[in-house]
Amino acid sequence: MEIWKWVFVGVLWYAGYVSSTGAVELGRSQNTERISGSAGDVLEDDPVGRLKVFVYELPSKYNKKILKKDPRCLNHMFAAEIFMHRFLLSSPVRTLNPDEADWFYTPVYTTCDLTTNGLPLPFKSPRMMRSAIQLISSNWPYWNKTEGADHFFVVPHDFGACFHYQEEKAIERGILPLLQRATLVQTFGQRNHVCLKDGSITIPPYAPPQKMQTHLIPEKTPRSIFVYFRGLFYDVGNDPEGGYYARGARAAVWENFKDNPLFDISTEHPATYYEDMQRAVFSDDIVLPFADAIPWEDIGVYVDEEDVPNLDTILTSIPPEVILRKQRLLANPSMKQAMLFPQPAQPGDAFHQVLNGLARKLPHDRSVYLKPGEKILNWTAGPVGDLKPW
Repeated sequence: MEIWKWVFVGVLWYAGYVSSTGAVELGRSQNTERISGSAGDVLEDDPVGRLKVFVYELPSKYNKKILKKDPRCLNHMFAAEIFMHRFLLSSPVRTLNPDEADWFYTPVYTTCDLTTNGLPLPFKSPRMMRSAIQLISSNWPYWNKTEGADHFFVVPHDFGACFHYQEEKAIERGILPLLQRATLVQTFGQRNHVCLKDGSITIPPYAPPQKMQTHLIPEKTPRSIFVYFRGLFYDVGNDPEGGYYARGARAAVWENFKDNPLFDISTEHPATYYEDMQRAVFSDDIVLPFADAIPWEDIGVYVDEEDVPNLDTILTSIPPEVILRKQRLLANPSMKQAMLFPQPAQPGDAFHQVLNGLARKLPHDRSVYLKPGEKILNWTAGPVGDLKPW
């Protein structure tokens, strides 16, 4: 498997998102630059009139009742599953007639079962999802026509529909078998990974828009930090040697640059985190949302993991004009809008980019529709624990 160390052009509204593998990104510049070609046009597409979505009405135990039990779910990085549901209920793409629907959406809040520390418990998630699929397949005919090939699910866990926060166990479990034909909308994105299936729509993690607005600093603030990183370098509890967590990339950054004055890296999360990110030239993140619409190859700097020890040389050798152009591309208003989940929704935001991604998959190929009595998915596949009732 080829592994990348992703080094990204950073931006204020993208700050603070943490993934399991880490990366480095560049900061924003004052001027914007048009994203040329089809990518920029795609970001500004209007999905209304291009697709129709039917939202299943599930018992509240799958969504609203869970949220009522623990409102903290509204503010964690996986909250896109909640706000996507709310958005679709009032979206003009919603249809109440399932016979005319292009896509079917099942609102299951699989990340809203939180520990006392506010961390999602993934262990019940596959049971919950299986239960919801059993319900829609028993009460509506649409799932059985395609076994989910015209259905999409929001699965914003650390490793998406693998439903585990430890990568080794997530890989061992694999994507929930019943979701193998569905389109997954997920925050996790790593190429050639068993937890990212072909056709998934990768989205940015959720960050409260008001929180991002609160931490804005003046655009002309000097960038006094060269490389900035806050987060774990080792997962001591699960991977004390540091060889598996983040593929060892974070550990390599720490061991090589912890004493380098150009690198402001630490496990601490200061109150000034968002402001610090804005003052940095390079800062951390790895999420690649809407990769079929955003030209990340023009915006980012890609560094092989084997070259991490030379990261300081690589970054300092990038010509200033190249950095500035990458910053201008990422500062494009369409890019900013595509990264946010505002309430209420706004044209071109992350909600609409999900719909644009779904619209680009239409029309469905005739092969997704099964013959009468035909079955492809194995309902009894997966770990024994996942097969228990929810």
